Amino acid sequence: MSSRSEFEELSALTDGVPDGVWTVLAAIGAAVVGLIAFASLDPIVAVGALALVVLAITLLSAVEIVDAYEKRALTVFGEYRSLLEPGLNLIPPFVSRTYAFDVRTRVIDVAPQEAITRDNSPVTADAVVYYRIVDAKKAFLEVDDYETAISNLAQTTLRAVLGDMELDDTLSRRELINSRIRRDLDEPTDEWGISVEAVEVREVTPAAGVKRAMEEQSSAERRRRAMILEAQGERRSAVETAEGDKQADIIRAQGSKQSQILESQGDAISTVLRAKSAEAMGERAIIERGMESLERIGEGDSSTFIIPQELTSLVGRYGGQLTGSDIGSAASPLESKDFDDETREILGLDTIDELLTNLDVDDLSSVGVDDSGDGETQLEVDAAVDGE
Repeated sequence: MSSRSEFEELSALTDGVPDGVWTVLAAIGAAVVGLIAFASLDPIVAVGALALVVLAITLLSAVEIVDAYEKRALTVFGEYRSLLEPGLNLIPPFVSRTYAFDVRTRVIDVAPQEAITRDNSPVTADAVVYYRIVDAKKAFLEVDDYETAISNLAQTTLRAVLGDMELDDTLSRRELINSRIRRDLDEPTDEWGISVEAVEVREVTPAAGVKRAMEEQSSAERRRRAMILEAQGERRSAVETAEGDKQADIIRAQGSKQSQILESQGDAISTVLRAKSAEAMGERAIIERGMESLERIGEGDSSTFIIPQELTSLVGRYGGQLTGSDIGSAASPLESKDFDDETREILGLDTIDELLTNLDVDDLSSVGVDDSGDGETQLEVDAAVDGE
Protein backbone atom coordinates (compact mmCIF):
# COMPACT_ATOMS: atom_id res chain seq x y z
CA MET A 1 0.00 0.00 0.00
CA SER A 2 2.84 2.41 0.84
CA SER A 3 4.76 1.55 -2.34
CA ARG A 4 1.67 2.35 -4.41
CA SER A 5 1.21 5.71 -2.74
CA GLU A 6 4.86 6.55 -3.31
CA PHE A 7 4.46 5.67 -6.99
CA GLU A 8 1.41 7.91 -7.26
CA GLU A 9 3.33 10.77 -5.63
CA LEU A 10 6.22 10.27 -8.06
CA SER A 11 3.83 10.26 -11.00
CA ALA A 12 2.24 13.48 -9.79
CA LEU A 13 5.67 15.12 -9.57
CA THR A 14 6.74 14.00 -13.05
CA ASP A 15 3.51 15.14 -14.70
CA GLY A 16 4.62 18.74 -14.44
CA VAL A 17 7.92 18.14 -16.29
CA PRO A 18 7.80 19.29 -19.96
CA ASP A 19 8.22 16.71 -22.71
CA GLY A 20 11.35 18.49 -24.01
CA VAL A 21 13.15 17.81 -20.75
CA TRP A 22 12.46 14.11 -21.04
CA THR A 23 13.68 14.19 -24.65
CA VAL A 24 16.98 15.82 -23.67
CA LEU A 25 17.47 13.39 -20.80
CA ALA A 26 16.76 10.50 -23.12
CA ALA A 27 19.30 11.81 -25.65
CA ILE A 28 21.98 12.25 -22.98
CA GLY A 29 21.35 8.77 -21.64
CA ALA A 30 21.50 7.31 -25.10
CA ALA A 31 24.78 9.13 -25.78
CA VAL A 32 26.36 7.82 -22.59
CA VAL A 33 25.26 4.26 -23.35
CA GLY A 34 26.51 4.62 -26.89
CA LEU A 35 29.93 5.85 -25.82
CA ILE A 36 30.29 2.98 -23.40
CA ALA A 37 29.15 0.46 -25.98
CA PHE A 38 31.05 1.90 -28.86
CA ALA A 39 34.35 2.21 -26.99
CA SER A 40 35.18 -1.40 -27.64
CA LEU A 41 34.05 -1.36 -31.30
CA ASP A 42 35.88 -0.52 -34.46
CA PRO A 43 35.86 3.24 -35.04
CA ILE A 44 34.04 2.95 -38.35
CA VAL A 45 31.41 0.68 -36.86
CA ALA A 46 31.10 2.92 -33.85
CA VAL A 47 30.60 6.02 -36.01
CA GLY A 48 27.95 4.21 -38.07
CA ALA A 49 26.11 3.02 -34.97
CA LEU A 50 26.28 6.50 -33.47
CA ALA A 51 24.85 7.97 -36.67
CA LEU A 52 21.94 5.51 -36.53
CA VAL A 53 21.26 6.40 -32.94
CA VAL A 54 21.30 10.12 -33.69
CA LEU A 55 19.00 9.56 -36.64
CA ALA A 56 16.52 7.64 -34.53
CA ILE A 57 16.55 10.31 -31.88
CA THR A 58 16.04 12.97 -34.52
CA LEU A 59 13.06 11.16 -35.98
CA LEU A 60 11.53 10.76 -32.57
CA SER A 61 12.03 14.42 -31.85
CA ALA A 62 10.53 15.48 -35.20
CA VAL A 63 7.28 13.52 -34.77
CA GLU A 64 4.46 14.82 -32.53
CA ILE A 65 1.26 12.84 -31.98
CA VAL A 66 -1.77 14.88 -30.84
CA ASP A 67 -4.81 13.22 -29.24
CA ALA A 68 -8.32 13.74 -30.62
CA TYR A 69 -9.44 15.89 -27.68
CA GLU A 70 -6.35 18.12 -27.76
CA LYS A 71 -4.75 20.96 -29.62
CA ARG A 72 -1.09 21.84 -29.14
CA ALA A 73 0.70 25.15 -29.54
CA LEU A 74 4.06 24.82 -31.34
CA THR A 75 7.03 27.08 -30.60
CA VAL A 76 10.38 27.00 -32.39
CA PHE A 77 13.23 28.69 -30.59
CA GLY A 78 10.57 30.14 -28.27
CA GLU A 79 8.59 31.71 -31.11
CA TYR A 80 4.95 30.73 -31.60
CA ARG A 81 4.43 29.04 -34.94
CA SER A 82 1.07 27.26 -35.14
CA LEU A 83 -1.46 24.93 -33.56
CA LEU A 84 -1.03 21.22 -34.07
CA GLU A 85 -4.23 19.42 -34.98
CA PRO A 86 -5.11 15.91 -33.73
CA GLY A 87 -3.10 13.18 -35.45
CA LEU A 88 0.56 12.82 -36.59
CA ASN A 89 2.47 16.10 -36.98
CA LEU A 90 6.11 16.75 -38.07
CA ILE A 91 7.97 19.50 -36.25
CA PRO A 92 11.53 20.79 -36.30
CA PRO A 93 13.58 18.40 -34.13
CA PHE A 94 15.40 19.42 -30.99
CA VAL A 95 14.41 23.09 -31.24
CA SER A 96 10.61 22.75 -30.95
CA ARG A 97 8.32 22.72 -27.96
CA THR A 98 4.59 21.94 -27.80
CA TYR A 99 1.93 22.91 -25.21
CA ALA A 100 -1.19 20.77 -24.96
CA PHE A 101 -4.70 22.22 -24.47
CA ASP A 102 -7.68 20.03 -23.68
CA VAL A 103 -10.62 21.32 -25.75
CA ARG A 104 -13.28 19.30 -23.88
CA THR A 105 -15.65 20.90 -21.39
CA ARG A 106 -13.98 21.08 -18.03
CA VAL A 107 -15.11 21.96 -14.52
CA ILE A 108 -13.64 24.33 -11.96
CA ASP A 109 -14.80 24.07 -8.38
CA VAL A 110 -15.11 27.57 -6.88
CA ALA A 111 -14.16 27.60 -3.21
CA PRO A 112 -16.80 28.79 -0.70
CA GLN A 113 -16.99 32.57 -0.55
CA GLU A 114 -18.28 34.81 2.23
CA ALA A 115 -20.27 37.86 1.23
CA ILE A 116 -22.49 40.55 2.78
CA THR A 117 -25.85 41.03 1.09
CA ARG A 118 -27.48 44.37 0.42
CA ASP A 119 -29.51 44.08 3.63
CA ASN A 120 -26.32 43.41 5.66
CA SER A 121 -26.79 39.66 6.09
CA PRO A 122 -23.65 37.50 5.93
CA VAL A 123 -23.86 34.47 3.67
CA THR A 124 -21.48 31.79 2.39
CA ALA A 125 -21.80 30.41 -1.15
CA ASP A 126 -19.89 28.09 -3.45
CA ALA A 127 -20.27 27.29 -7.14
CA VAL A 128 -18.95 25.31 -10.10
CA VAL A 129 -17.95 26.74 -13.49
CA TYR A 130 -18.14 24.76 -16.74
CA TYR A 131 -15.82 26.08 -19.44
CA ARG A 132 -14.29 25.03 -22.75
CA ILE A 133 -11.29 26.26 -24.75
CA VAL A 134 -12.44 27.50 -28.15
CA ASP A 135 -9.20 29.22 -29.22
CA ALA A 136 -6.05 27.47 -28.04
CA LYS A 137 -3.82 30.23 -29.49
CA LYS A 138 -5.41 32.89 -27.26
CA ALA A 139 -5.40 30.55 -24.29
CA PHE A 140 -1.65 30.08 -24.87
CA LEU A 141 -0.70 33.67 -25.57
CA GLU A 142 -3.19 35.81 -23.60
CA VAL A 143 -3.22 34.16 -20.16
CA ASP A 144 -0.63 32.35 -18.10
CA ASP A 145 -2.74 29.89 -16.11
CA TYR A 146 -6.29 30.05 -17.40
CA GLU A 147 -7.75 27.69 -14.78
CA THR A 148 -6.44 29.77 -11.90
CA ALA A 149 -7.58 32.95 -13.66
CA ILE A 150 -11.11 31.61 -14.18
CA SER A 151 -11.34 30.40 -10.57
CA ASN A 152 -10.21 33.73 -9.10
CA LEU A 153 -12.49 35.69 -11.42
CA ALA A 154 -15.47 33.45 -10.50
CA GLN A 155 -14.81 33.97 -6.78
CA THR A 156 -14.77 37.75 -7.02
CA THR A 157 -17.80 37.79 -9.31
CA LEU A 158 -19.75 35.53 -6.93
CA ARG A 159 -19.07 37.86 -4.01
CA ALA A 160 -20.03 40.90 -6.06
CA VAL A 161 -23.32 39.39 -7.26
CA LEU A 162 -24.33 38.31 -3.75
CA GLY A 163 -23.48 41.76 -2.41
CA ASP A 164 -25.92 43.37 -4.87
CA MET A 165 -28.86 41.22 -3.76
CA GLU A 166 -30.97 40.91 -0.65
CA LEU A 167 -30.91 37.81 1.51
CA ASP A 168 -34.28 36.48 0.36
CA ASP A 169 -33.23 36.82 -3.29
CA THR A 170 -29.96 34.98 -2.74
CA LEU A 171 -31.90 32.05 -1.30
CA SER A 172 -34.71 31.92 -3.86
CA ARG A 173 -33.34 33.30 -7.14
CA ARG A 174 -30.55 30.90 -8.03
CA GLU A 175 -31.13 31.24 -11.77
CA LEU A 176 -30.59 35.00 -11.58
CA ILE A 177 -27.32 34.52 -9.69
CA ASN A 178 -26.11 31.93 -12.21
CA SER A 179 -26.93 34.08 -15.22
CA ARG A 180 -25.27 37.20 -13.76
CA ILE A 181 -22.07 35.34 -12.88
CA ARG A 182 -21.92 33.78 -16.33
CA ARG A 183 -22.48 37.13 -18.01
CA ASP A 184 -19.75 38.77 -15.93
CA LEU A 185 -17.32 35.93 -16.73
CA ASP A 186 -17.99 35.89 -20.47
CA GLU A 187 -16.33 39.20 -21.34
CA PRO A 188 -12.84 38.63 -19.89
CA THR A 189 -12.72 34.92 -20.76
CA ASP A 190 -13.58 35.65 -24.41
CA GLU A 191 -10.26 37.46 -24.66
CA TRP A 192 -8.57 34.31 -23.39
CA GLY A 193 -10.18 32.10 -26.02
CA ILE A 194 -12.34 30.40 -23.38
CA SER A 195 -16.13 30.05 -23.37
CA VAL A 196 -17.97 29.77 -20.04
CA GLU A 197 -20.77 27.34 -20.78
CA ALA A 198 -22.53 27.34 -17.41
CA VAL A 199 -22.27 28.49 -13.81
CA GLU A 200 -24.14 26.73 -11.01
CA VAL A 201 -24.35 28.01 -7.44
CA ARG A 202 -24.47 24.87 -5.34
CA GLU A 203 -25.33 26.26 -1.92
CA VAL A 204 -26.01 29.60 -0.26
CA THR A 205 -25.80 29.37 3.53
CA PRO A 206 -26.73 32.29 5.80
CA ALA A 207 -24.82 32.89 9.02
CA ALA A 208 -25.89 30.95 12.12
CA GLY A 209 -27.60 33.96 13.73
CA VAL A 210 -29.42 34.82 10.52
CA LYS A 211 -30.53 31.22 10.13
CA ARG A 212 -31.97 31.18 13.65
CA ALA A 213 -33.82 34.43 12.97
CA MET A 214 -35.21 32.99 9.74
CA GLU A 215 -36.40 29.87 11.55
CA GLU A 216 -38.13 32.00 14.19
CA GLN A 217 -39.71 34.13 11.47
CA SER A 218 -40.91 31.04 9.64
CA SER A 219 -42.33 29.60 12.87
CA ALA A 220 -44.13 32.86 13.63
CA GLU A 221 -45.55 32.94 10.11
CA ARG A 222 -46.87 29.41 10.47
CA ARG A 223 -48.49 30.30 13.82
CA ARG A 224 -50.07 33.39 12.26
CA ARG A 225 -51.52 31.34 9.42
CA ALA A 226 -52.85 28.77 11.88
CA MET A 227 -54.56 31.52 13.92
CA ILE A 228 -56.05 33.03 10.77
CA LEU A 229 -57.39 29.67 9.67
CA GLU A 230 -58.84 29.03 13.13
CA ALA A 231 -60.50 32.46 13.19
CA GLN A 232 -61.90 31.91 9.72
CA GLY A 233 -63.27 28.54 10.81
CA GLU A 234 -64.94 30.05 13.87
CA ARG A 235 -66.42 32.87 11.82
CA ARG A 236 -67.73 30.44 9.25
CA SER A 237 -69.22 28.29 12.00
CA ALA A 238 -70.92 31.34 13.53
CA VAL A 239 -72.29 32.35 10.13
CA GLU A 240 -73.59 28.84 9.51
CA THR A 241 -75.19 28.77 12.97
CA ALA A 242 -76.82 32.17 12.44
CA GLU A 243 -78.04 31.09 9.03
CA GLY A 244 -79.54 27.94 10.56
CA ASP A 245 -81.25 29.96 13.29
CA LYS A 246 -82.58 32.34 10.65
CA GLN A 247 -84.01 29.49 8.60
CA ALA A 248 -85.54 27.95 11.75
CA ASP A 249 -87.15 31.30 12.64
CA ILE A 250 -88.52 31.62 9.13
CA ILE A 251 -89.96 28.11 9.26
CA ARG A 252 -91.50 28.75 12.69
CA ALA A 253 -92.98 32.04 11.47
CA GLN A 254 -94.40 30.35 8.41
CA GLY A 255 -95.86 27.61 10.59
CA SER A 256 -97.40 30.16 12.95
CA LYS A 257 -98.84 32.07 10.01
CA GLN A 258 -100.29 28.92 8.52
CA SER A 259 -101.72 27.98 11.91
CA GLN A 260 -103.39 31.38 12.23
CA ILE A 261 -104.80 31.07 8.72
CA LEU A 262 -106.18 27.63 9.48
CA GLU A 263 -107.62 28.87 12.78
CA SER A 264 -109.30 31.80 11.03
CA GLN A 265 -110.66 29.47 8.38
CA GLY A 266 -111.94 27.19 11.16
CA ASP A 267 -113.72 30.13 12.81
CA ALA A 268 -115.23 31.10 9.50
CA ILE A 269 -116.37 27.54 8.89
CA SER A 270 -117.91 27.45 12.37
CA THR A 271 -119.76 30.71 11.67
CA VAL A 272 -121.04 29.34 8.37
CA LEU A 273 -122.21 26.17 10.06
CA ARG A 274 -124.04 28.10 12.75
CA ALA A 275 -125.65 30.36 10.17
CA LYS A 276 -126.66 27.49 7.91
CA SER A 277 -127.93 25.57 10.93
CA ALA A 278 -130.06 28.51 11.95
CA GLU A 279 -131.37 28.98 8.43
CA ALA A 280 -132.19 25.27 8.15
CA MET A 281 -133.96 25.23 11.52
CA GLY A 282 -136.05 28.32 10.88
CA GLU A 283 -137.79 30.49 13.42
CA ARG A 284 -139.87 27.64 14.69
CA ALA A 285 -136.90 25.59 15.80
CA ILE A 286 -135.35 28.61 17.48
CA ILE A 287 -138.60 29.34 19.38
CA GLU A 288 -138.84 25.72 20.49
CA ARG A 289 -135.24 25.77 21.67
CA GLY A 290 -135.87 29.13 23.35
CA MET A 291 -138.98 27.87 25.12
CA GLU A 292 -137.07 24.83 26.38
CA SER A 293 -134.42 27.19 27.71
CA LEU A 294 -137.11 29.36 29.38
CA GLU A 295 -138.61 26.26 30.96
CA ARG A 296 -135.24 25.35 32.47
CA ILE A 297 -134.77 28.92 33.63
CA GLY A 298 -138.23 28.94 35.26
CA GLU A 299 -137.35 25.91 37.33
CA GLY A 300 -134.66 27.96 39.04
CA ASP A 301 -134.99 29.90 42.32
CA SER A 302 -134.37 33.31 40.77
CA SER A 303 -137.29 35.71 40.40
CA THR A 304 -135.58 37.90 37.77
CA PHE A 305 -135.00 36.71 34.22
CA ILE A 306 -133.25 38.28 31.26
CA ILE A 307 -134.74 37.30 27.92
CA PRO A 308 -132.95 38.22 24.68
CA GLN A 309 -134.72 40.77 22.51
CA GLU A 310 -134.57 38.49 19.49
CA LEU A 311 -136.43 35.75 21.37
CA THR A 312 -139.02 38.26 22.71
CA SER A 313 -139.68 39.50 19.20
CA LEU A 314 -140.17 36.01 17.87
CA VAL A 315 -142.45 35.05 20.76
CA GLY A 316 -144.51 38.20 20.14
CA ARG A 317 -144.96 37.43 16.48
CA TYR A 318 -145.86 33.81 17.14
CA GLY A 319 -147.68 34.40 20.46
CA GLY A 320 -151.04 33.68 18.94
CA GLN A 321 -149.90 30.20 18.08
CA LEU A 322 -148.81 29.29 21.62
CA THR A 323 -150.96 27.35 24.06
CA GLY A 324 -152.88 29.57 26.55
CA SER A 325 -152.16 32.73 24.66
CA ASP A 326 -154.49 35.67 25.20
CA ILE A 327 -154.02 36.70 21.57
CA GLY A 328 -156.44 34.11 20.37
CA SER A 329 -156.27 30.67 18.83
CA ALA A 330 -155.07 30.19 15.30
CA ALA A 331 -156.98 28.19 12.74
CA SER A 332 -153.83 26.56 11.47
CA PRO A 333 -150.97 24.87 13.30
CA LEU A 334 -147.65 26.65 14.00
CA GLU A 335 -145.54 26.84 10.85
CA SER A 336 -142.01 27.93 10.25
CA LYS A 337 -141.60 31.40 8.78
CA ASP A 338 -138.66 33.21 7.26
CA PHE A 339 -136.48 35.46 9.42
CA ASP A 340 -137.02 39.16 9.22
CA ASP A 341 -134.17 41.47 8.11
CA GLU A 342 -133.11 42.32 11.66
CA THR A 343 -132.83 38.68 12.70
CA ARG A 344 -131.00 37.70 9.51
CA GLU A 345 -128.46 40.45 10.14
CA ILE A 346 -127.94 39.34 13.76
CA LEU A 347 -127.48 35.71 12.71
CA GLY A 348 -125.27 36.66 9.78
CA LEU A 349 -127.36 34.85 7.20
CA ASP A 350 -126.80 37.51 4.51
CA THR A 351 -122.98 37.06 4.59
CA ILE A 352 -122.93 33.28 4.25
CA ASP A 353 -122.21 33.35 0.52
CA GLU A 354 -119.30 35.77 1.01
CA LEU A 355 -117.84 33.55 3.72
CA LEU A 356 -118.19 30.50 1.53
CA THR A 357 -116.40 32.30 -1.32
CA ASN A 358 -113.39 33.09 0.93
CA LEU A 359 -113.08 29.49 2.15
CA ASP A 360 -111.02 26.86 0.33
CA VAL A 361 -112.76 23.95 -1.35
CA ASP A 362 -110.73 21.55 0.81
CA ASP A 363 -112.03 23.30 3.96
CA LEU A 364 -115.63 23.00 2.78
CA SER A 365 -115.21 19.34 1.92
CA SER A 366 -113.74 18.68 5.35
CA VAL A 367 -116.93 19.92 7.03
CA GLY A 368 -119.36 18.20 4.66
CA VAL A 369 -120.19 20.96 2.13
CA ASP A 370 -121.40 19.70 -1.25
CA ASP A 371 -122.18 21.76 -4.35
CA SER A 372 -125.45 20.49 -5.90
CA GLY A 373 -126.30 20.77 -9.55
CA ASP A 374 -128.94 23.49 -9.06
CA GLY A 375 -126.37 25.94 -7.61
CA GLU A 376 -127.67 25.77 -3.98
CA THR A 377 -125.29 24.78 -1.20
CA GLN A 378 -126.42 21.88 1.00
CA LEU A 379 -124.74 21.51 4.39
CA GLU A 380 -124.71 18.56 6.59
CA VAL A 381 -125.37 20.52 9.75
CA ASP A 382 -127.12 18.03 11.96
CA ALA A 383 -123.97 17.41 13.99
CA ALA A 384 -123.32 21.14 14.27
CA VAL A 385 -126.85 21.84 15.42
CA ASP A 386 -126.67 19.15 18.03
CA GLY A 387 -123.37 20.66 19.21
CA GLU A 388 -124.98 24.06 19.64
